[in-house]
Amino acid sequence: MATIIAATWIGSISVFLWGTLALLTKLSGGDIPEFQLMAMTFGIAFLLMCIRWFRAGHGGTRYLRQPLLAWCIGVGGLFGYHFAYFKAMTLAPAIEVSLLAYLWPLFIVLMSSFLPGESLRKQHVMGAMLALLGCWLLIGSNSSGFTMGNLDGYLIAFSCALIWSSYSVLSRLVKSVPTDAVGWFCAVTAILALLCHLVWETTVWPTGWAQWAGVLGLGLGPVGIAFFTWDYGVKHGNIQLLGTLAYSAPLISVVLLIVAGYGEASSAVIAASILIVLGSLIAGSARRRPVPEPEIFH
Repeated sequence: MATIIAATWIGSISVFLWGTLALLTKLSGGDIPEFQLMAMTFGIAFLLMCIRWFRAGHGGTRYLRQPLLAWCIGVGGLFGYHFAYFKAMTLAPAIEVSLLAYLWPLFIVLMSSFLPGESLRKQHVMGAMLALLGCWLLIGSNSSGFTMGNLDGYLIAFSCALIWSSYSVLSRLVKSVPTDAVGWFCAVTAILALLCHLVWETTVWPTGWAQWAGVLGLGLGPVGIAFFTWDYGVKHGNIQLLGTLAYSAPLISVVLLIVAGYGEASSAVIAASILIVLGSLIAGSARRRPVPEPEIFH
């Protein structure tokens, strides 16, 4: 039980780091093409793991030999989610895309019930639904509504939620794969993003220390450490609670933007805060059933 609690806390670090995404993206200038920024930040994430390997006295090549399923889950989740998200943004308004993409925490709660050793409790569903309502209230306060003309973008945004929730839940099936292997998944994702950039985009380099700091911050935080702590959390922690806590990320984003002077507090922010916190408390009150959990892959 102590290991589960510790892993859940470690996984929750990712939620806070993802909450810094909007502010750091703002600092990076917002004019760097998406796939270029993705290649740069995932490259930084890989270098971050390389530093860990160097300090451990090896080059990390021992983590290359992983089951094919682990590679498919890792690269498919990291690259697939971001590719679908960026594509959806070109086909539909950003607010509606975000509303649909942020179904992934709810899907994690629901899908995790099929994992060995896990069971779905009513507190998990109630908490996730309340947090989802708070998230939608926060993000959708300025939405102009869904229209059939943007259906393609909506479907791709919905696939984002399925991709990331599937990545998070399926990672539990390869829990014997060490988190260090995620460093190599980040490297492949960076290479694929670079290829997409070279095919579809024009390179725009950051100008000034603030933009470079924003890019570095993205690579170290929401794209770097966050993916490593999330991997450990979903593999060894309370995955249903982590799914509900994930709804705190957009709230943290808004609060940080307000503190930095990029926004103002509103009744929607206050109401969303109450709903998300209440949902997290309800989900956290669910007791785990002592079901033995077999490891699937070794």
